[in-house]
Amino acid sequence: MSFINNPNINAETNGSSFVLSPGDALPSSVLADLRTDHAGETGAVFIYRGILQFTSDPTLRAFAEQHMTTEQSHLQLIESWLPKAHYSHLLPLWRLAGFLTGALPALVSSHAVYATIKAVETFVNHHYDDQVRSLESKPALDKLRQIMIECQADEVAHRDQAAAALGVKKIGLLLGLWSAVVGAGSRAAVVVCRHI
Repeated sequence: MSFINNPNINAETNGSSFVLSPGDALPSSVLADLRTDHAGETGAVFIYRGILQFTSDPTLRAFAEQHMTTEQSHLQLIESWLPKAHYSHLLPLWRLAGFLTGALPALVSSHAVYATIKAVETFVNHHYDDQVRSLESKPALDKLRQIMIECQADEVAHRDQAAAALGVKKIGLLLGLWSAVVGAGSRAAVVVCRHI
């Protein structure tokens, strides 16, 4: 495992009480994971900007404003760990994709927005879960693991709030297809962000 900035740091020494903090050198695999998180949280902020740009529904606006604040706090946490040199080079694309992911359903209905958020957050829950599990074997990264757990809990709450807002209404064929595209797009973005 290679470390960026300081190859003399061995954060995986078993039995060590050494714990990494923001600003410390991180394994390249962790930097790749954080790059995907940073891009994802950037996209999430722009999802809510897109919603707020096009909805006049006061309940949906309150939902979007509250969730955008949470996503901004996640973004700040990740930025404290991820050096700018390791940000995705495609951030303008992720901002646009996020904005469109929020704006397009907001132009249709609140129901479409809640279905979209449920689809996004279902993916994000699994994404964070994979990282939390990966960090279990790296005690030096326990602080980062705790942040991932907290972010994951927020995303699950967002998913559940969207699901509750959807209620028992059935999702139609077009909205179901849109939700599948959103999930597939999120998965593809993670693959790309690990490298670019």
